[in-house]
Amino acid sequence: MEKDRLTYLENQISSNQNRFRSIGKALEEIRDRRLYKLTLFDTFEAYTKDRWDMGRAHAYRLINAHKVISHLSPIGDNLPANEAQVRPLMKLTPTEQSTVWKKFLNTGMEKTAYNIKKFVMAFKKPDKNKSVDDKPVDLTKQISKEYMEAVTTMLKQVQIAQNDHWQKTSRQAGLLWNSVIREKILSKGVNSDHR
Repeated sequence: MEKDRLTYLENQISSNQNRFRSIGKALEEIRDRRLYKLTLFDTFEAYTKDRWDMGRAHAYRLINAHKVISHLSPIGDNLPANEAQVRPLMKLTPTEQSTVWKKFLNTGMEKTAYNIKKFVMAFKKPDKNKSVDDKPVDLTKQISKEYMEAVTTMLKQVQIAQNDHWQKTSRQAGLLWNSVIREKILSKGVNSDHR
């Protein structure tokens, strides 16, 4: 029975590659119900990479886009048309998503990812009238000596590679490791549940 459900969901993904909402919904169910294990994958990330040639970040963006659309659906049928248009709204709470989307639609601006992003950024600008207590705490200066030394060493290696015109280490390899580090920082950690 579950194998049939997995087949159905996979068919949804393959037949709806341009329909990000359906794909996000199907991926969410495969992840949450751990249906990927039926195809002998240990992790959801391995499943999406091997089965759909889709990176972890993109799979989760599609899932989050589906969630945003679910929050916006009660507003009406005038919804974002693609994942890029939804992306700026992902950074908001569900209540903020609805509020901002209604306000955006009322502006009459063309529905483009760029316009939506600009509108969300304007919405998120800090209010100058807020008290000092309302400001978020800046934790960017909270960094261990060991971490700073590792980053400094890495930056020195990038400088060496640049000066060498990327002869011993390719720029592509540098960018790959940059994305690996970014993914590690954004992930929940080594011991977390990789659903």
